[in-house]
Amino acid sequence: MRITLFGIPNCDSCKKARRWLESNDVEYEFHDVRVDGLTQKDIQRWLKSVEWEKILNTRSTTWRNIPEAERAIVDKKNVVQLLVKHPTLLKRPVMENGDRVTVGFSADQYSDLIE
Repeated sequence: MRITLFGIPNCDSCKKARRWLESNDVEYEFHDVRVDGLTQKDIQRWLKSVEWEKILNTRSTTWRNIPEAERAIVDKKNVVQLLVKHPTLLKRPVMENGDRVTVGFSADQYSDLIE
């Protein structure tokens, strides 16, 4: 079982997720999207399990700083390029365990995902 947690270190939800994983003795790799970025392959892999609207954080400062004209045309076709260009638009954390993916932190979801 290889678990990767995608997020940023100072995100409260990411901190909760990391504490939960560590307190449950779950080994994982942390992928800092600010430092390491995101790839098209990462995002396309997630979109097989999760709707694109669920992984796009439209409540972030980054989102508000994108011109309205660009925000208005975001859809399933161009969300991948947008997230690659602006990785902090990722709704965090994204936990990947093989082909299983969850967005955000919920202890119940995490319990189901690591079993």
